[in-house]
Amino acid sequence: MNGHALAEVVGAAGLSTVIAVTIWQIAAIWRAKVLSPREGRYHQLAETTAAVQERTDLQLREITLVLEDMRARLASLERILKEVE
Repeated sequence: MNGHALAEVVGAAGLSTVIAVTIWQIAAIWRAKVLSPREGRYHQLAETTAAVQERTDLQLREITLVLEDMRARLASLERILKEVE
């Protein structure tokens, strides 16, 4: 193999590498553009879920307070009924 043929092989390999890297980068840019709106929707969904979870937690606390009050009243009523018997 002479020097000219070796240069052609190295040049072809280099050109192939440049083309492959260029295609890879274009695909990465395209993928980022496609995924960007999806990421925004996921972020919005996460915020909505957090807000709903907060409201649910507050409602659960309110229900727990009401239930504790009802238990105390029921215990008081049971004591009164036992005294009456």
